[in-house]
Amino acid sequence: MKINELREMSAEALAKKLDELKQELFNLRFQHAINQLDNPHKIADVKRDIARVMTLLNEKNA
Repeated sequence: MKINELREMSAEALAKKLDELKQELFNLRFQHAINQLDNPHKIADVKRDIARVMTLLNEKNA
């Protein structure tokens, strides 16, 4: 996910995206725990996306 795409979103859309990413992270961790995850690097990518969204939410709320 590109930062420019996220900057164009509203605060409400970012909050919704944050919930989706957290759910995706949960599912990836669960799959990793039962050895069904093909690409473990995907977990790190989702964590970075969560950090990007949280940073933009903090900027918009400041």
